Amino acid sequence: MSIEVGRKAPLFTLKDADEHKVALKDFAGRWVVVYFYPKADTPGCTVEACEFTDSIKDFKNMDAAVLGVSPDEPAALAKFAAKHKLKVTLLSDPTTKAMAKYGAWGEKVLYGKKTIGVKRSTVIIDPTGKVAHHWKSVKAKGHAAHVRQRLAGLRSG
Repeated sequence: MSIEVGRKAPLFTLKDADEHKVALKDFAGRWVVVYFYPKADTPGCTVEACEFTDSIKDFKNMDAAVLGVSPDEPAALAKFAAKHKLKVTLLSDPTTKAMAKYGAWGEKVLYGKKTIGVKRSTVIIDPTGKVAHHWKSVKAKGHAAHVRQRLAGLRSG
């Protein structure tokens, strides 16, 4: 499945680190950043989550929620969040169905080998529920700053 700018973002309901259900529709009327990452507490994923956490006030000031989605179970997300004092909402997608809807699950090349897995990617969803921007592939380090800049630009029209 592919994500297209200007189209409605696929809906999802996933469990957070505390096993509470979180639905995309809960954020109607707000900007939402959804970033997909392979595995909690691995080096790249930790860098990305910590950078989003470090700038969470900037995102809140732009009325944006930041959601990190991985195939990890809620208990692993809770441990990851506690260990690194993360302030982003981490969501569990063990079936990878939500990730697939966003083009964040499938074939990828890792160290020259084709594998099936999570494609590190990010989507910005506008307050009407439409995709405002999509990064199909990202590098963890520095990505939160790129997202912040793009969101600021989108908000200013």
